Amino acid sequence: MTRTSPSTPNAVAPARRLDLLSANIQAGHATQRYRDYVTGSWNHVLPSRSKRWNLDALAEHVSGFDIVGLQESDAGSLRSGFVNQTHYLAERAGFPYWSHQPNRRVAGIAASANGLLCKMEPDEVVDYALPSRIPGRGALLVRYGEGADSLTVAIAHLSLSPRARAAQLAFLGELLAGPGHKVLMGDFNCESDTCEMETLFRHSALEPPEHRIASFPSWQPKRAIDHIFVSHGIKVEQRWALPDMPSDHLAIAARIRLPEPVQASA
Repeated sequence: MTRTSPSTPNAVAPARRLDLLSANIQAGHATQRYRDYVTGSWNHVLPSRSKRWNLDALAEHVSGFDIVGLQESDAGSLRSGFVNQTHYLAERAGFPYWSHQPNRRVAGIAASANGLLCKMEPDEVVDYALPSRIPGRGALLVRYGEGADSLTVAIAHLSLSPRARAAQLAFLGELLAGPGHKVLMGDFNCESDTCEMETLFRHSALEPPEHRIASFPSWQPKRAIDHIFVSHGIKVEQRWALPDMPSDHLAIAARIRLPEPVQASA
């Protein structure tokens, strides 16, 4: 876990109510129609001034949240102008703590990563490689507290293949088993009612959302493939999608309330 600056004050204990956000930021590239995937394909290998502007706009969107999970954040390569985009967003949006998990580097041209921005200092941050025939998928875990009152948040970006997703979701289900409150967020590339998702809910205390929120494509959302799942006992007070995101995905947000600590209720 990295602080944005040495002068950052000590973090406060996590609140019982938290605002969470999951965002696939497409390495700072804004897509507004399907043909942009072809006409703007050079954005996936070359830097541009517009990416910095998009990151600045994104920083305004995320600054009000407590914990933000990023997918497709560039870790510092040619296409981002060798800027670590997670670090850049942490500084621009005022997050005292940040971390990233580089997953797939393509000859210095692109370096995709999962990213974490948070306002409370975690007790632990751990990287895991997800099972996949083609390496390059990972999960980033952050933990606050210990035991039954702990909160573990996982950020992941799953594969396009249903078979690979099933293995990855089984892995995540086992990873998020055990005591404590759990949150899993990210780009899953599938809806919450698919067969592979049943594996996740069977192996963990995570629950499917009550309402479907379409997030892809950002200009005309039809598919609900970005999710924030929470474990039994966590109350979700609100779920929503953020409009006008500079990406091909909308960001998904959730306001959650954690149960009162066991010691307090006792």
